[in-house]
Amino acid sequence: MSNYLISISNADHLKVDTIHDRRSKLKVKAFNLFRSSLKQREGEVRFFVTAGNETLAFETEGYKKHRQLLILQMISRYCVYLGLLEATIHSNYPA
Repeated sequence: MSNYLISISNADHLKVDTIHDRRSKLKVKAFNLFRSSLKQREGEVRFFVTAGNETLAFETEGYKKHRQLLILQMISRYCVYLGLLEATIHSNYPA
C-alpha cells in the first residue's frame, strides 16, 4: 500500500486536512462536518466516514477519473492515522 502525505490545517476555524497521493497528484480533503461548512464542488467525488459519534466528509480535489479504489485507500489510511479503526466509509451522507 502506498504512503500518502497528510497536510494539517493550523487554523481552528477551517479544520480541513488534505491527503496527497504523490504518484497521481490526487488530493482528498477531509472535513469535520461539525466544525466546517462544506459545499460540494462540481466534478469532484465525495465520501463520508462514521466512527462512533464522529462524522467526517472527504472530497477530492483535481479528480480526473481516478480509480475509486485509490480514493478509498487514501481515506482508510487517514482513518488509521486518526485512530478510527472501526470507521465505516459511505458513498452518501449517512442518515
